[in-house]
Amino acid sequence: MIDLYTWTTPNGRKVSIMLEELGEAYECHPVDISKDAQFAPDFLAIAPSGRIPAIRDRDSGLTLMESGAILLWLAETRGQFLPPASERWKTLEWTFWQVGQLGPFLGQAHQVLKYNRGRTPEAERKCRDQVARVYGTLETRLTGRDYLAGNDYSIADIMAWPWVSRFEWQEADLTNYPSVRDWYLRIAERPAVQAGYHKPHYVNDIPLP
Repeated sequence: MIDLYTWTTPNGRKVSIMLEELGEAYECHPVDISKDAQFAPDFLAIAPSGRIPAIRDRDSGLTLMESGAILLWLAETRGQFLPPASERWKTLEWTFWQVGQLGPFLGQAHQVLKYNRGRTPEAERKCRDQVARVYGTLETRLTGRDYLAGNDYSIADIMAWPWVSRFEWQEADLTNYPSVRDWYLRIAERPAVQAGYHKPHYVNDIPLP
């Protein structure tokens, strides 16, 4: 049994989607970051960074923070969603691209374009440029293939998809990125994605372009 400490953010949804895809038994513990619950001592004992998501494996006692580490551990220990041979390295390449580029750039866009729109025009311009750049990278990679690593759905897709699901926050028009749009809709149809998206509670339907 896995204890999942999470909230309704792209990073949190990565882990709940992965757990649903695996059919893993888990208990979801909401950590309301709007009320600074991530700084409670009990949570910090599990995730010293004070950021969701985090997990605790009841069988081994292992605790892990950082969504990338959690998905890699789950993929390795369960033997799923991390393909062998050459696609393994492409999976890791695009997993780390999400951690290093897609998430940080789109997260910055959320702050500037959604929550602070109109305050700093130059920052908005830079954010829109960054959004276009990462979506352009995704479009190039997905042209002619179904998934980021190649033929197989993997943790690279599970890592990236929840960030793209906030395309409206980023002022991104998916019709400008047809391969990304097809990939996004293909994954949105998966029952495990639909279940994991609504953890720890329902906020809205999955946005559709």
